[in-house]
Amino acid sequence: MTAAIEARDLTRFYELGRGPFRKAATVRALVGASFRLEPGRTLAVVGESGCGKSTLARVVTMIEPPTEGALTIAGIDAAHPARADVKALRQAVQIVFQDPYGSLNPRQRIGAILEEPLVINSDDDAATRRGKALEMLAKVGLRPEHYDRYPHMFSGGQRQRIAIARALMTRPKVLVLDEPVSALDVSIQAQVLNILTDLQDEFDLAYLFISHDLSVVRHMADEVMVMYLGRPVEEAARAEIFARPRHPYTRALLSATPVADPGARKERIRLSGELPSPLAPPPGCAFHPRCPFATTAAGRNCRSCAMWRELLASPATGWRRGGCRRDGRRPLVPAGCALTAR
Repeated sequence: MTAAIEARDLTRFYELGRGPFRKAATVRALVGASFRLEPGRTLAVVGESGCGKSTLARVVTMIEPPTEGALTIAGIDAAHPARADVKALRQAVQIVFQDPYGSLNPRQRIGAILEEPLVINSDDDAATRRGKALEMLAKVGLRPEHYDRYPHMFSGGQRQRIAIARALMTRPKVLVLDEPVSALDVSIQAQVLNILTDLQDEFDLAYLFISHDLSVVRHMADEVMVMYLGRPVEEAARAEIFARPRHPYTRALLSATPVADPGARKERIRLSGELPSPLAPPPGCAFHPRCPFATTAAGRNCRSCAMWRELLASPATGWRRGGCRRDGRRPLVPAGCALTAR
């Protein structure tokens, strides 16, 4: 089966120009991201602000090209696409942004917003475009009379449904969801997530789901990739990540998740120090200055988490990719790292 997305060592750097009082510098926003996403599956990307989630979304949707690495979408080279493939790639991958208020043109009626992708990417006549727009409105739970209304006449949840409908007008194979429910009330979030689940089942969509809300990730994801300072540090099946996190950053992230039961207690892992600047990332393992298990040698001897690219498997742990390696028998850690199995 052809993967919906296959990425290998995706990297995105930004060059900051030299000024009168500033030296030229490079921001390492994304370093060494590798993953494979199959049709009908959801890969969630999690991490704190500034970890590279949205940069990954922009690279996958070809809003920005990767500095290095390989990227294929539905079997087509998207890192260096041929001119003849660009239109097909634009139709194959679409994005839903976080802000439903800012992602819709306030001067256009909903019908025009939905039909615009077809005007650009198809030869359909006006009647056909209108029929497809009305069909997609129904699939996201909106009525035909909404076709002639303006965005300001809708609630936040309805606007996000419209944004989802617009993204699906070209029948993409991949939908990138960049914090799609974080701006919505909790009661509305459930409705939008249920719509996304139904649409994925109907169209066999692959979702790249970017979120900081781990409760939403637990509900939606099939696999989870945890990022830190632009680097993937752990990737595994959802059940493995939540039940047996291996990387110390994943453990700290999960320990900070609120629990519904006030009587339930869990150990909170507190990280010392501040998030390093992507302008000057630490040498060696990017996480070692804050890692509770690292030794002073870690900065000199640990390989960068982004450089571990082994697919690990054992009856006990299932498959897993991560910065601190493990096999099924004992911990395998980079030299200088004091992380042990826990």
